[in-house]
Amino acid sequence: MSASTGPESRGPSGEHQHHQHQLVRTLSLMDIVMVGIAGMIGGAIFVLTGPAIGLAGSAVILAFIINAIITLFTAMAYAELGSAMPEAGGGYLWIREGLPRPNAFISGWMAWFAHIIAGSLYAVGFGAFLYQLLGPNVAGILSDQPLFGVIPFDKLIAMASIAAFTYINIKGTSETGKTGTIVTIVQLGTILCLIVAGFWMMHNNPNSTANFADFMPTGITGLVAAMGLTFIAFEGYEIIVQTGEEVKNPKRNIPRAIFISLAIVVTLYCLVAFVSIGAISPEGITAWRFIGEGGELGIMKAAEIFLPYGALIVLGGGMVSTLAALNATTFSSARVAFAMGRHYNLPHKLSSIHPVNRTPHIAIIISGIIMAFMAYALPLADIAVAAGVIFLLLFTQVNIAAITIRRIYGNRLSYGFKTPFFPVIPIAGIFLKLGLALYLLVTQPLSWGITILWILVGFVLYRMYTFKQEIQHYAPIVTSEGDLNRQDFRILIPYTPEDPDRLLKYAIRVAKETGGEVNILRVITVPHQTPLSAGVAFADTAKRSFEPLEKILDSENIPTHYLVRVSHESTEAILATIEEQSIDLLVTDFETLRHDRKLSTLMTCKVLAIKAENDTLELDSKQKHFGMDMRRPEAIADVEKRSMVTIYDGGNHSDVLLKATSWLEHSGIFKVGLISLVRGGGSSHNHKSSSVAMQQDYLSMLGVSLKEVKLPEGSPAAADSVLAAVSVFQPDIVILGATVGGYSVFQNPDFLALLDQFNCPVIIARDFTIPGVHRAKSAIMRIFK
Repeated sequence: MSASTGPESRGPSGEHQHHQHQLVRTLSLMDIVMVGIAGMIGGAIFVLTGPAIGLAGSAVILAFIINAIITLFTAMAYAELGSAMPEAGGGYLWIREGLPRPNAFISGWMAWFAHIIAGSLYAVGFGAFLYQLLGPNVAGILSDQPLFGVIPFDKLIAMASIAAFTYINIKGTSETGKTGTIVTIVQLGTILCLIVAGFWMMHNNPNSTANFADFMPTGITGLVAAMGLTFIAFEGYEIIVQTGEEVKNPKRNIPRAIFISLAIVVTLYCLVAFVSIGAISPEGITAWRFIGEGGELGIMKAAEIFLPYGALIVLGGGMVSTLAALNATTFSSARVAFAMGRHYNLPHKLSSIHPVNRTPHIAIIISGIIMAFMAYALPLADIAVAAGVIFLLLFTQVNIAAITIRRIYGNRLSYGFKTPFFPVIPIAGIFLKLGLALYLLVTQPLSWGITILWILVGFVLYRMYTFKQEIQHYAPIVTSEGDLNRQDFRILIPYTPEDPDRLLKYAIRVAKETGGEVNILRVITVPHQTPLSAGVAFADTAKRSFEPLEKILDSENIPTHYLVRVSHESTEAILATIEEQSIDLLVTDFETLRHDRKLSTLMTCKVLAIKAENDTLELDSKQKHFGMDMRRPEAIADVEKRSMVTIYDGGNHSDVLLKATSWLEHSGIFKVGLISLVRGGGSSHNHKSSSVAMQQDYLSMLGVSLKEVKLPEGSPAAADSVLAAVSVFQPDIVILGATVGGYSVFQNPDFLALLDQFNCPVIIARDFTIPGVHRAKSAIMRIFK
């Protein structure tokens, strides 16, 4: 993987994208700044500002500024990831890298839908603006003569504008950029004309400041309502990052474009609101109320007062703004579809690139057709409310992915911008976006209903088609055999040629206790430059390698499945198997998992990671005592039991930790010592471990020895305390969670050293958690400690 191009620089079958499915870099910083401005302004600066003033009065300016600050948290995540992974797909691409399946498909499915909805709305808005501009007489004649008796004239204009920009986007990215720049400059010209005229009127009216005397006439409630109405206007950075594969020097230009366009747009919104209120003095009514009563036409009515031909200029500005936004959303929707087709999340044909124009022409055409159909046939006013929720959910996922991608790739990525105060900033972005989404649930419940319905449709499509296609092209199964009857609890072991049966005894022990099955996976890895089909030649050899394991499993009467996959990355094959086979528990080597951050971040099952050198420990009583009937309790009592120590801290992994202890204890060959940890030397009620300490008598009845340890501050002292407590038991095996007292066993150097000092096999139990959530929770606890 090249640090400068990101982890997805390779194609779906391992071929480098430079040979096929590669776009060309022709866009400049100016081009993508204009794309961002067009996407953020749209027609909203003329249409939404009036109603927002009616909700908040002069405080709408404050609402715009607060929305910009809220937006900035997520914009920084986009700037960071856009500079490090500059490829078509934007948020979809990063969620694919940073979150487990099916998050990537669902996010792309939502983003494609939302971009197309936005484009349809802009097209319909343009048709409505032009229809009004023609005047009531012409409009009345045309309304009575729909095309072919079916398509109303305003809808015909909308469909024609979509067709025009679809053609421009197919002709070339450079043409798209130039067209967008020209249209956006005209758009900015009309807005600046309005602002200059407003300031001139205020300069000549010494009483204009009186319009701002009651700055917040509707209080906090009105301010929040105005924020909820207008926040989506500042989210155009999703469109900017879609240019990642076609912009020159993306490492520098994408972050710059995001921050420049955001600053310009926020300033323009504030200035338009400021002059619209300050430049008018209507009789018998306050300026803000006059504009608010005008609703979506409020800015136009204000412009009629302080600017000659003001209504016409606003109407023309609205038309130009919708065209600029239509061009931007046509571009962005096609790039999402192109990226999803590239990764087989949509039909692969969508990733085709025109041989001459070097544009994703199939994706552009399909997106344009769907956009035109929506503009003509669907009630966009009802569907459009879902776009806000969809983008908020997408931004939430991107913030989580920003945290996990740093964890997976560390310094292997080359960043043009890095978010300060990490991970506090993306965590704040997560909560802010979710808060706004919940606000829409209260104020516009239909938006959530449509969003959930669209997600369910996507999930069904994913399970029935997309997942199968993706797996077939990334990690296909070349041989599979085993018991026909599947068990509810499924265990997976990655096959390791150097020591194939080392992990098997742990899986067998768990399978006996859970009534589960054991799945053994061998991955044939081939170089990225080599087609996956080349690995099929090794399938028979891989299949024969299972024979020693088959004898062991047959003797234990354990249901088993043997799988052989071909992939460019063993991690991809394991992740595919976990989802495809509905794996509940992965039994793997600790060092392998510790160094494979992608696997540890993206897997969706519980884990037992085994750390053991020269592991001769037997986990089954009949393996050790062939001459005794181990079904008799008195026989088990006569056996000299081994010492098993469980380190319990009541943390996120405690449930699977206790289950693992139970699975091994039921073998009858272990006596259990339980070390209950309390953080910071505080009282036991500060931690879940108190629930264990309070049951000391009950645990003694079960033969469990309990030792409570107060964990000091600092990882060196904490590790020493744990070692001292464990040494008392002289353990033959130790079980602990992936975090101990809040310290990561996989990353903290003191606790990594602790594992080596146990001098016995160690099982690290890890529960499945949503990527990024545990780290976010830990960061919040540190902040508010």
